Amino acid sequence: MTELELLIEQTTGYKNSRQNTANFILARPELLEQFLFYCFEIDNPNHYKACWALELISYEKLEWFQPYLDLICSKSQTLTNESAIRPLSKILYLILEAHYRKNSIQLTEKQLQYLIETNFDWLINDSKVAAKAHAMRCLFLLGTQYPWIHPELKTIITKDFSTHTAAYKAVSKQLLKKLK
Repeated sequence: MTELELLIEQTTGYKNSRQNTANFILARPELLEQFLFYCFEIDNPNHYKACWALELISYEKLEWFQPYLDLICSKSQTLTNESAIRPLSKILYLILEAHYRKNSIQLTEKQLQYLIETNFDWLINDSKVAAKAHAMRCLFLLGTQYPWIHPELKTIITKDFSTHTAAYKAVSKQLLKKLK
């Protein structure tokens, strides 16, 4: 077992533990590609722990993800573990925000199509509320380029509103105001 694999295996849900794993990669950017592959190795029982740390890396070095956007965009839709989906949904939102609002991340048409599909899947399937909230925000941003998304998003949010949690309703209300 490599040092990286051991570190990921020992990572816990505690913020300090996740941050230590993130710091390990931040200090060794040459390991990012290997780390990303680990995140999407869904047969590995610890892949979600790597996703936790990847979210923390994205807050500090989102620009490092540019060369790996094909991998991130295509493989995000393969995730099934909710503990991996939640941080990836946040990362995808940060990527889209950097693309649309800051123009610091460049996405191809193919990558954008993956993101549309992935976020609609997370929104309409049985994902947990955090992933759904990030998916709604992602779809709202994507709808600025693809106008057909906003009416679809509005329909889904309105239809599902009464059956969800307070957190889902809060994000829904915020987005419905913007969609009017």
